[in-house]
Amino acid sequence: MTLGVYTSSAQANSFRVEEASIADIHTAMKSGLTCRELMSSYIERIQAYDKKGPAVNSIITLNPQALALADSKDALFKKSGLSDPLHCIPVILKDNVDTKNLPTTGASMTLRGSIPPDDAVVTSKLEAAGAIVIAKANLHEFAAWGETISSLGGQTRNPYDLSRTPGGSSGGTGAAVAANFGAVGIGTDTVNSIRSPASANSLVGLKPTMGLVSRSGIIPYSLTQDMAGPITRTVADAAKVLDTIAGYDPDDPVTAWSVGRIPQSYTSFLQPNGLKGARIGVLQNLFGSQPEHAAVNQVISAAIAQMRQQGAIIVPVNISGLDADQLVSNVSVHLYELKPHLQSYLQSLGSAAPVKTFDEIVASGKTHPSLRDILQKAQSLSTDDSEYKTRLLQRLELQQTLVKAMADYQLDAFVYPHQRQLVVPIGESQVGRNGVVGAITGFPAVTVPAGFSPRSKSASIGVPVGIEFLGRPWSEPTLLRLAYSFEQATKHRRPPVSTLLITRTP
Repeated sequence: MTLGVYTSSAQANSFRVEEASIADIHTAMKSGLTCRELMSSYIERIQAYDKKGPAVNSIITLNPQALALADSKDALFKKSGLSDPLHCIPVILKDNVDTKNLPTTGASMTLRGSIPPDDAVVTSKLEAAGAIVIAKANLHEFAAWGETISSLGGQTRNPYDLSRTPGGSSGGTGAAVAANFGAVGIGTDTVNSIRSPASANSLVGLKPTMGLVSRSGIIPYSLTQDMAGPITRTVADAAKVLDTIAGYDPDDPVTAWSVGRIPQSYTSFLQPNGLKGARIGVLQNLFGSQPEHAAVNQVISAAIAQMRQQGAIIVPVNISGLDADQLVSNVSVHLYELKPHLQSYLQSLGSAAPVKTFDEIVASGKTHPSLRDILQKAQSLSTDDSEYKTRLLQRLELQQTLVKAMADYQLDAFVYPHQRQLVVPIGESQVGRNGVVGAITGFPAVTVPAGFSPRSKSASIGVPVGIEFLGRPWSEPTLLRLAYSFEQATKHRRPPVSTLLITRTP
């Protein structure tokens, strides 16, 4: 028998969790699918594929209450039907997002078993909308870089090519959503970390405008740049999750900027012909020109041609001096803010905190070796340094440069490859990522599947490549319109072969 969920209804009998969207799940529930059946199928996939078989190794904690919570959703459904927008939707949370009933560890042995006093605002909003946190996902420890390796969770593997990383730092969420271990996921992004796993795993990754989504209750890296957002298999699901998590939170003052800027529903902007007449600026600076960039350039060039076929007006743009690698090295403030912001979080845990200070983490020797140079460098930096203040000014200059270019060229959005070369093999450091542009500016960006590299021995359908749309502040409606139109015209998303249907004998 092939794993599925079976009920008395013929329509529900044909339902498969693999690649199911929020709408698919809710349609099946109206035809008899129960929340327990749904949750059981996802749990069985996790148990079959995460630590066994391909051993994707994306999950740190499986929620032991998931089935009990599903039963409560079934009882609610009998009384009031689909009364919540995310009723019974299984969510994969990056394990730096606080959950008061599950450990939140940052994937670090130094926080092993740490249970925060309350949920993150994002967690509370998802659960209030009917979602169930099915699992907490691995990340590059403390969200510090892009290979998704940690002292607590080990190395997560890319389900499309098990010899490669899944991107990062939200690579556990990305790999889990790609492998259909949950319906949708939540990642966080300081430099690339929502969009990198989306690009590497043939997913949609949305980094919202700074201030649109609360960071309260999320282990911080750099509050100047940190943002939380959806990682999903479809643009429509990203819009639905954004509807739930967006909004003002008095405990995160920057969200006050969102008041009056949030539409009734982001889903109302999902237009199949949304590219028609749109002016799309292709940021030439963010393409590579070396042999290692050829596979990505081929996919992205074809994607841009597909946009043109859908009626988009393609405008080549070259911004003098714009270099993603230089932005990471010379403008990003993440290393300056890591120590004070992480230490503030540790203090919020109270007396139960496994470690009390940043220096304790560094001195413990428990962090993954890949993190130690980063921690030691952060230990030596201060937000009182003149260089930190210079970088904040450069951030403002970059914001001005980009919005001026959009005005001068009358653009709806920029596009470029999220990553200039394919996501790296395990053991190598992630290079050539362009997400820093959106991270430093705080502008919204969405990455969508653009296609795959040529097939290889280790990648039977190729390695995923993502294209990124970047917009003005608060332009999520425009970005979702463009991304949805491109997605619907191309249908590049394909599930990984390594985690296809489970077949077993009854």
